[in-house]
Amino acid sequence: MSGTRRLPPTPAAGGVVWRQNPLGQQVALVHRPRYDDWTLPKGKLDTAEPAMLAAVREVREELGSEVVVGRRLTTVEYPIGLGAAKRVSYWSMRHLRGQHEPSNEVDEICWLTVAEAAKRLTYPVDRVVLSDFARLPAETSTLLLLRHAKAGRRSDFRGDDRQRPLDKIGRRQARDAGAFLSCFAPERIIAADRVRCQQTVSPLADRLSLPIEVGPEFSDEACLADPDAAVKSAIRLAEQNATTVVCSQGKAIPLMMADLDTGLSSPQSRKGSVWALSFWRGSVIAADYYPHPGT
Repeated sequence: MSGTRRLPPTPAAGGVVWRQNPLGQQVALVHRPRYDDWTLPKGKLDTAEPAMLAAVREVREELGSEVVVGRRLTTVEYPIGLGAAKRVSYWSMRHLRGQHEPSNEVDEICWLTVAEAAKRLTYPVDRVVLSDFARLPAETSTLLLLRHAKAGRRSDFRGDDRQRPLDKIGRRQARDAGAFLSCFAPERIIAADRVRCQQTVSPLADRLSLPIEVGPEFSDEACLADPDAAVKSAIRLAEQNATTVVCSQGKAIPLMMADLDTGLSSPQSRKGSVWALSFWRGSVIAADYYPHPGT
């Protein structure tokens, strides 16, 4: 008996874009004249485009919004034709600025409360995403724990290991991280006192014209000797209600994750990876892992 061949789902990405005004928190919906529907801004990934960068691009194209990325939301999948489906990844995004310009793709947008938006949305699957957005506070501070990129083997480097630089792959990872991390609009960049940590955040610092601050407490050795110092520093950074990047090492990051009550007993921390921690009232309410920002 033959059946319909199922194709791999088409990857897409989008955002629940929110703003705060005197009327309270509002989220943005877009109207597509081709389908005469109200939906969340989203679109297909370009070839080899990272999903989060695609989400930011699509939001800018459909809403005209420049945004700050927050926590990762649910991923949904739905049919789009015979044997075909679309899989859409979503993020919470805070609207910074920008104005919508009507187009053939999106002719109208509206800003509504979550309750109003749930009624206006055309598709039940969009209400699933909106519900996931609404279950946690949106106005959080973000701490990005970045493990340094690849720096070759320690045994191949002669000299003080603190001076070991990134290798060719590591330099590419650092460039990818610069584009990725800038979507979170960090206001501070801190690196452990290791050359490879500072080189990993150098492209980001250049992109944002921010200085690289040195945080000795975030090195492996310092964190193993006094993990409380690193955790207290991380919490102080989170309490500033801003976004901070901390570039650290493979032993320090899991230690900090455990002590920050993320609920993860053995968190991954591969080279070049990022943990995006969302804080609200001094506690971690979401922990999103990105194995490599360039994917």
